[in-house]
Amino acid sequence: MGDSRELVSFIASMTGEGNLRVEENLGEGFVKLRVSEAERRQAKHDIQHVEDVVIEMLRNARDAGASKIYVAMQKEEGVRTLLFFDNGSGVPEDMRERIFDARVTSKLETMKMDRWGVHGRGMALFSIRRNCMVAQVVASGMQLGSSFRVVADTSSLSERTDQSTWPSAARGDDGVVVCTKGPHNIIRTACEFALEELHGCDVYLGSPTEIAATLYAHASSSVEASTYLFTDDPEELPVIDRLGYAADASDFIAIAHSIGIDVSERTAHRILSGALQPLKSVSSRLLRARGATSRKPVSVDLVRDRRGLKISSEDLDRFTRSVEKSFSDLADRYYLSCPSEPKVRVTRDRITISFDIGKDD
Repeated sequence: MGDSRELVSFIASMTGEGNLRVEENLGEGFVKLRVSEAERRQAKHDIQHVEDVVIEMLRNARDAGASKIYVAMQKEEGVRTLLFFDNGSGVPEDMRERIFDARVTSKLETMKMDRWGVHGRGMALFSIRRNCMVAQVVASGMQLGSSFRVVADTSSLSERTDQSTWPSAARGDDGVVVCTKGPHNIIRTACEFALEELHGCDVYLGSPTEIAATLYAHASSSVEASTYLFTDDPEELPVIDRLGYAADASDFIAIAHSIGIDVSERTAHRILSGALQPLKSVSSRLLRARGATSRKPVSVDLVRDRRGLKISSEDLDRFTRSVEKSFSDLADRYYLSCPSEPKVRVTRDRITISFDIGKDD
């Protein structure tokens, strides 16, 4: 516990807060830290764009121990809806509202410094709720992962106009692959995080339907059938595995809704039948695209005659006899012999002649 106090003191010194201490132990690993009114007001400015919401939610899942994070996004009439699913440590039912209070955190001893700054101060979810229309835990449980929904009005919390372009990636001087070209949109935010956590987290990004199909496919392939057979309630299962419990379209629709995804009956049937394929992870897609673009293009000679050479058997026999006669003159001068007929091989751009040579004594 001494180490955690030193860490808190360090963070306090860096942020100018001399009284950063545990105000209340909330149980189950969660604590509430002291917070000043100035810090509460500053939280409003910590989230400037929808992309800021995305990176904070990704960091939150990572710090909860998630190795898989699924992000579903859609936009209708200026309202951006984001769904986040992970296999992290989860949120106890009695903490589902408290985690959105200022300075409530489960990371007192695991505050992390990454390329985006210090994380684990207990202000990220508070800031997100202050700036968005909706920020809520949809489904969770201790050691069962979580499902979050965040809804933002893009007229008050802006986002990049282009939300469909994927970034390019390149290997830097240090050998690390990074995003280069492309708008700083939600996709790039997810890509940058995925590359930063390349060996720790797999991130999947798509529409709610695509994420539903991916969750179902992953659960169906990774969870033992006996697990589902002996489960009475899908809520006993990890959040990201629950769709695999669905026996039919009706089940699928109900379970999807319970974790925050609404699908039609037709979509449910298509997913269950395998008609909708699962997504590749963000890093896999990005690295595969980088590999494709980094290959040296093959030059095409448009002038080159690509017609194949074909010689009739009669002409080939005549040519062989002529070559054999020419060889006999050479053989006489160098005391050589040709035990068999010359072999003539014709390819598209080449005629190859070979002789079996014998040496006379």
